[in-house]
Amino acid sequence: MTDLAEKLAGKFIVLDGPDGSGKTTQLGLLADWLAQAGVSVLTTCDPGGTRIGQRIRAILLDRQYSEMVVGCELMLYMASRSQLMGEVIGPALQKDQCVLCDRWVTSTMAYQVAAGTKPNNVLRAYDAALLDIWPDLTIILDLPAEAGLARLAGSPDRMESKDLAFHRKVRELFLAHAVGGPPRFAVVDATGEVGRIAAGIRELLEGWSFT
Repeated sequence: MTDLAEKLAGKFIVLDGPDGSGKTTQLGLLADWLAQAGVSVLTTCDPGGTRIGQRIRAILLDRQYSEMVVGCELMLYMASRSQLMGEVIGPALQKDQCVLCDRWVTSTMAYQVAAGTKPNNVLRAYDAALLDIWPDLTIILDLPAEAGLARLAGSPDRMESKDLAFHRKVRELFLAHAVGGPPRFAVVDATGEVGRIAAGIRELLEGWSFT
């Protein structure tokens, strides 16, 4: 087992950030790099990742449900995470796999708080749904809202279609949570070329000390 594989065994790592920050692309590149380094890695996404979660994801992102209130959003996201943890993430961690997840509760602390939910309500809902199980590291991919929205391809989903002021607030909340939260957050500049961003994430992981 390589040093990196030993360090990342049984670790839960999240890539999060505003829309258009490249989370899905970078998660795939990171998974490939880790596998080549001998790390047993599993990738998943939030919301989704399970049969039940995919149904919840479809509801959450469908623009026809524009009347959905923020409290309903909050509970649906937590329901999807609870199923994902019980069905996929938890069993993988017990097998000492490294789990990479595209988004997690940091997104709720940004998007739903930007829409009016109180942060303490998010934390209480998370504790009830996830039994206080937290990622070992959350990497926030940061870039201006305008740049992220310009990267989006195809028809925007229900969250992506919100106005620019909302997305600017979302970015502010991601950064505020990363800076003000516990020492299990890191911020990576997500502007510029894909390869440079990937290199920054790899360098971060190689030097990261899990406590």
